[in-house]
Amino acid sequence: MTETKQIIHPDKDRFLGDENPFEQMMSRFDVAASLLKLDPGLYKVLRNPEKQVIVSLPVMMDSGETEVFTGYRVLYNTSRGPAKGGIRFDLGVTLDEVRALAAWMTWKCAVVNIPFGGSKGGVICDPLSMSPGELERLTRRYTASLIAILGPDSDVPAPDVNTNERVMAWIMDTYSMHKRHTVTSVVTGKPLEMGGSAGRREATGRGCMIMAREALAHLGRSLKGSKVVVQGFGNVGSIAAQLLQQEGAVVVGVSDVSGGLYREGGLDVNDVIAWREAHRYVAGYPKADPVKNEEFLTLPCDVLLPAALENQITKRNAADIKAKVIIEGANGPTAAAADEILDRKGVFVVPDILANAGGVTVSYFEWVQDRDGYFWTEEVVNQRLEEIMVRSFRHVLEMSQKHQVNMRIGAYTLAIQRVAAVHKLRGMYA
Repeated sequence: MTETKQIIHPDKDRFLGDENPFEQMMSRFDVAASLLKLDPGLYKVLRNPEKQVIVSLPVMMDSGETEVFTGYRVLYNTSRGPAKGGIRFDLGVTLDEVRALAAWMTWKCAVVNIPFGGSKGGVICDPLSMSPGELERLTRRYTASLIAILGPDSDVPAPDVNTNERVMAWIMDTYSMHKRHTVTSVVTGKPLEMGGSAGRREATGRGCMIMAREALAHLGRSLKGSKVVVQGFGNVGSIAAQLLQQEGAVVVGVSDVSGGLYREGGLDVNDVIAWREAHRYVAGYPKADPVKNEEFLTLPCDVLLPAALENQITKRNAADIKAKVIIEGANGPTAAAADEILDRKGVFVVPDILANAGGVTVSYFEWVQDRDGYFWTEEVVNQRLEEIMVRSFRHVLEMSQKHQVNMRIGAYTLAIQRVAAVHKLRGMYA
């Protein structure tokens, strides 16, 4: 008889107090709701997720033992269309985190005005210590446990932290086997051969580059020659760094979990990527100075692009930020308590629900292409992404100027207004 073990969250108190991600989100929501004079009943509806699912996932490990993992899926709001949101595999996953991320997805889809609601999922695990076979069995068990809520018309997952095209392929295959026919539109971020979209892998980083360009232009500055620091050198951060460099920006710093790199004259981003691919991490790269992660965000630069995890800029380090512009490539990288500090310093922040919306925008394109059975060229994808991101930046800027608030509250106000309008039109089912 095999032994069954329960995987316990090793850092379950990470988001208590003023850095709880859901409360961070709600503190911004409350400000925007007040500006909109939101109806009290509708306020209650939008403050609560529609559905929260917790599943136990028994998985046979390569050793023959059975481990039991905990998985989550939260559908926050589906008034504007099917829920849309990624799945992350990480030891730091909590229900509060997933709930906050699902809410952010709701507002993000509304900000760029695509017909999706918001969802998010996660499994508490250490994917770096698991074999491909173990990850596949975990993914398929998670998918099967959520089969009743997943679907192209109900809830459409995508990659997130520590998940990728291969994981999406397993989800699509598992769902399709249960439905007894191939359903490509059940997930996005798939391999091209399985109905993925050209330009999807680069979309979030490309959107961040576009937002940096637009923000600097609004401030009367040029992206060309601007110094950029990128925290988080995964898919989003590394692609954003490449594209920013191609547009003439000088990337002076990059970092990952192993530490940071800084070179005042600028890094060769492609060379750093080649080093990371050969050595797994950026640490040890010989052509730059090492920087400790706790000091990295305060490096001198024009543009700071946090593309790692939540709560990286807090009241403890916000006053030391030297960047003039922050482009939030990650979800929730700035704690609510830091907003006022950054405002006082005159830092122009393009918030996550706008800055990193390129990914969900091209996920929407992928979903549309799958349902049509007709696929666009990468040039068309990038052109349509550019149009949506630039238009959305202008809409958020107009809202922030109208209410005399920062871009974050402007984005929340725009998003909540759009979601609330649909709720009013649909009415209340009783």
